[in-house]
This record gives sequence, structure tokens and C-alpha cells, in this order.
Amino acid sequence: MNTPNVTLLNANRVARLKTPYTTRRVPASAFVTLLGGPRVPRVGDLILARVDKLGQHRHLELSSGRRARLYEGDEIVLAYGNRYAPDQFEAEVPSDLGPCHMVAGGGVAARVITRHDKMRGATVVQPLGLLGDRNGRPLNLADFALDAPRADGRRAFTVAVVGTSMNAGKTETASNLIRGFASAGLRVGAAKVTGTGAGCDIWMMVDAGAQSVLDFTDAGLPSTYLAEPQDVERVMTTLLDVLYASGVDVVVFEVADGLYQRETAQLLKSPAFARAVDAVVFAAGDAMGSAGGVQSLRAMGLPVVAASGLLTASPLAMREAAHATGLEVLDLDALRSPGILDFMGFRAEESLAVGAM
Repeated sequence: MNTPNVTLLNANRVARLKTPYTTRRVPASAFVTLLGGPRVPRVGDLILARVDKLGQHRHLELSSGRRARLYEGDEIVLAYGNRYAPDQFEAEVPSDLGPCHMVAGGGVAARVITRHDKMRGATVVQPLGLLGDRNGRPLNLADFALDAPRADGRRAFTVAVVGTSMNAGKTETASNLIRGFASAGLRVGAAKVTGTGAGCDIWMMVDAGAQSVLDFTDAGLPSTYLAEPQDVERVMTTLLDVLYASGVDVVVFEVADGLYQRETAQLLKSPAFARAVDAVVFAAGDAMGSAGGVQSLRAMGLPVVAASGLLTASPLAMREAAHATGLEVLDLDALRSPGILDFMGFRAEESLAVGAM
């Protein structure tokens, strides 16, 4: 099917491509054609790109989780997606196939708008075309998304971990909580329901003992920034329903960024989120952030049960946060102890009993 704007891909060329974490649900056999011409990319569209200038990201996280070193001239697969990262880049999907940037190590392409002062310039890539199927139709992550299981009322005790911002200690909190539940003998499912595609947080949850771990890329999105509220809610409910259907006893899921971030704020205020969670643990870097966040969650009517996060590195900060919030402040030892069931296990037992009926 070689036409001016549709070219068949050589199998040897496909075999040499570096394919990223974001596309781990997409088999290499799907890459059949390369689509050029004047096209407007969509979120989730897959591109074949050439690395033109190395910048901040000098490695690509492969679908296997291995970080592959990049060289200028490499041909790589990326997924178009928006990025919101106050500590790194703000970037959006461009309106053409012109030069753009690799804005996340998990394989996300966008055009940078702003960056944090500590960041190098983003790695520059030249899209060579959209990747297409044998009929010349563009491939999109949504084509390979998990199907939502048929609703059967099954659920499990569900804990959400939210926080003040990037790097507040959310993933560390979630992973150690997973470890605690797993050490107590529970089958744990885990998810990251918002953010930008990269596997580092997912691998931490796997290593902590979760038997099944998913993220928004499994639901067909390379990132959730600028996604419509109903789409973010769909991602969350799909991932949770898949985990429930797998037969886990408890689910721990993380919501990326902080309470002021657009998609996080919308999700936390939604009836779907309130229905989903049995408990919320709030991660913060200091006592004031902890107090403000807990107050906001309480105002939303959410069942916040504990504080944690980076502040637990300081016993003084822990005492301040406990005084300011009136909550238990759980450090990593407390989170990963089987005794975590003594703190919230009665709710889990209650939920399991209901699920077994």
C-alpha cells in the first residue's frame, strides 16, 4: 500500500524500533504502515520519530521497564500526549507533525510550553509519520485499551492516596501501604489513575507486593492532563473494576499531582470518586500542606483517615501535622507493617464480607 502519504514498514525496521512503556499493550505486529502528509495528531496517536537532539530525557523506558539509552538518529515509537509536571515540563500535543519533544521517559511526545528552571531543554524529536495499521488507519492507544468488565457488584476495600503536589511522597506512601496489606496476607491490587505515562511508580507498586497493577495507559490514555472529567472518571472506574474482577481483597490507588491540579481537583469532587473510596491517605511535604490538604478533603466529605508523605522524615513535622489535622500520621514503618490492618482493617473485613454475599 505505498502511496504518497502511506508507506509499508519493513519488518526489519520495525524490529529495530525502541518501543516505550506507554505502548506496552500495543504489539509490534500492529505497526504496518507509516502515514505522512498534513495530519493533525490526536492524544494517544502513535508516531515513529527520529531523535534529533538529546536533552533532559536521554533514556527511553521500554515496554519491558528497561531504560534504554538514546542516541541521536535513533528511531523510536512515542505516543502523543499532554504533560503537566510543575517540576519538569508543561507541554501539549501539537497541531501538526512538525518537530516536537519527548517530554516523559515513558514515551510521550508533545511540544513544550514551559519548563522548570532545573530542567535541561527537552529532547527534540522529528516525527517521521503516524504509525498505522494495514489499512492505513492511524494507531491510537485507545484501540488497545482494557475493556471494562461487566458490572457484577463485586468490589474490594479501596484506599486512595492523594497529596499536595508532585514529589509529596504519594507513591512511596502507596507502595508501603501495599506492602503492609500484602504482609498481612491480603491480595492487593494497585493503580495509578492519573498522571503521565511512565512505569517507575508502577514498578514500585509491583515490588511492594501488589499482585495486579494498572495505570491510565491500560485504559487508553498516554496522560490524563487536559482530558475531559468524564474520561478521567471512566479511567478510574475501569481500572478499579478490572482489579475487583481479578479477585483482590484490597485496592490501593494513587491520584497524581496535587489538589489544585485541574484533573485531580475535578476527580476528587466527583460523585464517582466518593463512591469508589473507603479511605483516603493524604501525603504532604510539611505540616502546613498536610493541614490544608486534609481540611480540603474533609470539606469534600471524603473519608480521610491518615496523613503521611515526605513530612514523615521529620518527627517534629509529624507531631505538627498530627496536632494540626487531628489524624494519625503514618511513617513508612507504620504503613508497611501488617499492623496496618489494626488501623483500618476492620473496614476491609467489613467490605470483604459484603463482597462475599
